Parts: sequence; structure tokens; C-alpha cells
Amino acid sequence: MMSIKRTCTLLTFTMLLATGCATTGGDFLGDTRTTTRVKTAIYNEPELKVMAIHVSTEDGVVTLSGTVKTKAERTKAIQVARKVDGVKQVKNDLAVEQ
Repeated sequence: MMSIKRTCTLLTFTMLLATGCATTGGDFLGDTRTTTRVKTAIYNEPELKVMAIHVSTEDGVVTLSGTVKTKAERTKAIQVARKVDGVKQVKNDLAVEQ
């Protein structure tokens, strides 16, 4: 009988711990979906046929990093990212090639 109580207690504790860990990191699947949508939008934009733009998302905040050839490409990438569903804000870490 003591073994069953101990097992139940341990199982309950493990479940609570796992649930807490799963909920503290934000919406991982939503962020992944947003990142994919932004990458697709940038790729499909005729003015942005560059492969050096990296996209990451955390809590709906999209970070664009990497390099572009012109300031116009940088501006366009930011505009495209802002229009994607799920994007709350765009952080620009893009560098323009010299």
C-alpha cells in the first residue's frame, strides 16, 4: 500500500513539473508557425530574392538578421514581415552590405 501512495505522489509531482516546464516558454508552436510564414513571405516577395535573411520569433516578436544588398531591401523585408499574421513586432538586425 505504501508503494502505491509513493508511486502516485511521484507521478503527480512529475506531471506538475512537466506541465510547468511546458507552459513557461511562450507559444512555441505559434512562434514556429509565424517564423515559417515570415520566411515564406520574404521568399515569395519578388524584390527580396536574397537567402541571407534569417528569421526567428519569440512571443510574436520577429527578429530579422543577416545581410541585404540595399537599404530598400531592408525596408521591404521589414514591411513584408509586419504584414504576416501572428507578428506583433519586428526587430531589425539586418545589415546592409558595403
